[in-house]
Amino acid sequence: MKHPFNRRTALAAALAIGLAGGMAQAQDTRQAVAGDSVIEQIKQRGSLIVGLSTFVPWAMLDKNGELIGYEIDVAKKLAEDMGVEVEFVPTAWDGIIPALISGTFDVIISGMSVTAQRNLTVNFSEPYAFSGLRVVVSREHEGSIASLEDMNRPDFTIALRRGATPVTFAQTALPEARLLQFDEDGAAIQEVLNGNADATIASEPSPSAYAAEYPDQLYIPIDDLFSVTAESFALRKGDPDALNFFNNWIAVNWRNGFLEERHNHWFRTQDWADQLPQ
Repeated sequence: MKHPFNRRTALAAALAIGLAGGMAQAQDTRQAVAGDSVIEQIKQRGSLIVGLSTFVPWAMLDKNGELIGYEIDVAKKLAEDMGVEVEFVPTAWDGIIPALISGTFDVIISGMSVTAQRNLTVNFSEPYAFSGLRVVVSREHEGSIASLEDMNRPDFTIALRRGATPVTFAQTALPEARLLQFDEDGAAIQEVLNGNADATIASEPSPSAYAAEYPDQLYIPIDDLFSVTAESFALRKGDPDALNFFNNWIAVNWRNGFLEERHNHWFRTQDWADQLPQ
């Protein structure tokens, strides 16, 4: 006589085998994804390769030609915590995302604010910094600029760093103004100093530093910060392990005070100014 539960037992066994097979396949998939993560590549290589663009005080060259700045401190601490060396790859801003996607470096740590357009191409970590934009204007306009609207005219020229957030802001808030774009913030402010542009827009503390360095030529007519943004690491899509690691590292270093202390040093003081070439 057949046991009444034989059919049930066989079905349960088949389900168990199927479940075990599915779990094994899922585990294989997870291991394959983990193995493809840039985190594993960094560990095997023994170095973290960071893409950045130089602008004060995020990343800049000191008197000896060495990189210093907030980004540099962050990337060095990140590499130290990973137990690897760090390598920096300075890259023009308008080419930095394509260079990341092509594999030139592992991650962008370069004051990049999160935007929907960028997020279509790369993934972003949790924020490791927050900043805002400020306008610095030639003193030739002193007394005539009280609002953005006063600059929104065709005969007013604004010099900007190409591909950066200030360009998007200016195109939206100052559609009538003439925009000149350059690869570096330094070139943009030089156009104002040379009299070829009326103003520049950049993330703080650069505008305040420019006004303090050239008080006879520049001033800040509007105290407000515009487009307050969050800056995040940018990484290639399809890498959940890297995103998880970077997010956790940022969270830990917000809690332990490292990110806040370093941000305050570079953005709220000029204690580092004597390290820069004159």
